[in-house]
Amino acid sequence: MEDRRHEHTHIRATTAGKEVHSMTTKTRPLALVTGSSSGIGQAYAERLAADGHDLVVVARRGDRLADLRQRLESQHGVRVSPMVADLSTEAGMRQVDAAAADPRIEVVVGCAGLAHLMSFLDLPAEKAEELVKLDVLAPVRLIRSALPGMVERGKGTVITVASQLVFSATADNPNLPRRAVYTASKAFLFTLIRLLAIELRDAGVRLQVVCPGIVRTEFHTRQNMDLSDRPRLEPEQVVQASMVGLERGEVVCIPTLEEAERLDRHARAELDVLMGGMQITALAGRYLS
Repeated sequence: MEDRRHEHTHIRATTAGKEVHSMTTKTRPLALVTGSSSGIGQAYAERLAADGHDLVVVARRGDRLADLRQRLESQHGVRVSPMVADLSTEAGMRQVDAAAADPRIEVVVGCAGLAHLMSFLDLPAEKAEELVKLDVLAPVRLIRSALPGMVERGKGTVITVASQLVFSATADNPNLPRRAVYTASKAFLFTLIRLLAIELRDAGVRLQVVCPGIVRTEFHTRQNMDLSDRPRLEPEQVVQASMVGLERGEVVCIPTLEEAERLDRHARAELDVLMGGMQITALAGRYLS
């Protein structure tokens, strides 16, 4: 089954690549992808280009963006605009926010991220702040810049990449990394997108948060983590799951979760706790001395 899905994806991408040559820049949809110089972000950029999107590709490494531009423009006949920006800085955020406010933007994909996986007390304050800026503040500003145009047109897509670790707050597992700030920042995105999907359910805008597990990218090697002996998804598989999930209306996409009912149970458990605490306005009996 997986091979057939990839075959269909390839056929669709190839067809889109041929069709896009006959389109003008003004008629092609425009997508913005952060973190597009490698890994999942690059896979999204490649998929969107194959599907006929012009692109604004954002990352910190200009040399990689230049290579990506050359390859995508040559293969798919789309226009690719590289933007070198560090989204953990005010200057970088302003630069990307301005690009996201372009009224032609139809798709925004937020993949920029880093981890600094270490215990909270070992995490230097400046690194903790960098994480919060990159994984919380930058996505909020990016989405806030892009959404007004999408809502006005009644059409658009916002995808942000979180992590399966958003479900790990109760997991006291020695095999998991120390992750308090990283996971909390990704949990913010997990909650943000779900609530925005409710706010904008009648606006014609699709929203999705993707929660991948271990993926074969530079993410872990930059943390000096050797996961070569662990089963991992390819970035293209994450994007495949995301795109299929979008078509099915999935706000939360967990690429390796076979039983979707688990996610439904998680949502029901959250609601159960919320409603249980709201039904009675008096102090809970266990807190009475």
